[in-house]
Amino acid sequence: MPFLCVDVGSTWTKGALISAAGELSGTAQHATTPPEVLDGVTAVASALGVAGAEVLVCSSAGGGLRLAVVGQERLVSAEAGYRVALSAGAKVVHVSAGPLSNVRALRESRPDVVLLVGGTDGGDERVLLHNARKLATNRVRVPIVLAGNVAVQEAAVGLLAGCTVVPTANVLPDVGELNPGPARAAIRDVFLRHVIGGKGLSRSPRFRSLVRTVTPDAVLAGVSRLAHADSGAVLVVDVGGATTDVYSAVSDAEPGVSAVGLPADRRTVEGDIGMRWSAPGIVTEALTERLITDDRLMGPARGMSVDFVPGTPEEAAVDRELATLATVLAIRRHLRHIDGNLGPRGAGLLILSGGFFRHATADALTEVESTLRADPILRPILRTATVTVDRDYVLAPAGLLADAGHHAAADNLLRRL
Repeated sequence: MPFLCVDVGSTWTKGALISAAGELSGTAQHATTPPEVLDGVTAVASALGVAGAEVLVCSSAGGGLRLAVVGQERLVSAEAGYRVALSAGAKVVHVSAGPLSNVRALRESRPDVVLLVGGTDGGDERVLLHNARKLATNRVRVPIVLAGNVAVQEAAVGLLAGCTVVPTANVLPDVGELNPGPARAAIRDVFLRHVIGGKGLSRSPRFRSLVRTVTPDAVLAGVSRLAHADSGAVLVVDVGGATTDVYSAVSDAEPGVSAVGLPADRRTVEGDIGMRWSAPGIVTEALTERLITDDRLMGPARGMSVDFVPGTPEEAAVDRELATLATVLAIRRHLRHIDGNLGPRGAGLLILSGGFFRHATADALTEVESTLRADPILRPILRTATVTVDRDYVLAPAGLLADAGHHAAADNLLRRL
């Protein structure tokens, strides 16, 4: 039986038809069609001539998964919660630490889910219970994943009566011991059961039943399989029009990598760095990081529109420079978030994704790669890395296949990279 893997994004719905053996048979895309996104899914399936395929869907439509973290103190509980979110396919839109005094900032961040953490098991109870009470009395209506001190979990659930609460194991059961798995699973479950239905994407319960995960989580699953297959670290940069996502995964076999402090699979989102809507952010940050010395790119960056396509060599040169700067900046930020933890050998594979890279000429890609390898901060982690482009957009489909238990097909599909 073939597989139809579909990614329903906010702008485009992309489909890949894959054989039972993991061979890519065809791809298609259609504009996403809210308020009934199933119309776009049907259009993609029709374009690919699907008959009898198993349909696997991921989605980031409606803004993806927006996560707020409420913790005990920034350097321990809140940071642990934030780092769990790095591997949960979520965009962290708010982090608070200590006893909540009000929830205005949290509300204004418009989260889909709140991750409530605090205290090691059997440790401090006061802050977690205070924050649970504050969330309840302020009638926070989004689902709350409770992943703090298990000794007071029952009491915290009682305080949160009237809220949608998913209790799970503590993300920080002991000092220096991070346990991200249960919280990740709970966040995914909340996304599938509560968030997808609340996005107003479809009137049919069928869409909710089709969606297996949030798109970044599917991509991260694909990245993780690559890392484990190669027994090394994999780094992926996806430069979009509004944001740039960076994923990294470190093999279980990678020596010198501790499981304490950071999950092995991570994702960060740079919301101010993108090729179209966020192009001015690239220039601003590049000036701050001293990657460029003047603002000559700001004019073209401010003139970008979502449907811009370079029509002259000069415009193509600007696009190439913006893509290169976005890639350097996003990787630098990602490395800071993960404390530079890609193992002693650095990245074995760097995958570039996004519209610019998929359509770039060989000369343009060579120029981008040379700039990345010459950057003083990136040079150590890219010294032995192979650089490739996800031209066929196989990472999300591979992650969907792996998530559904079709590991051989996923691995075969990933060989296209």
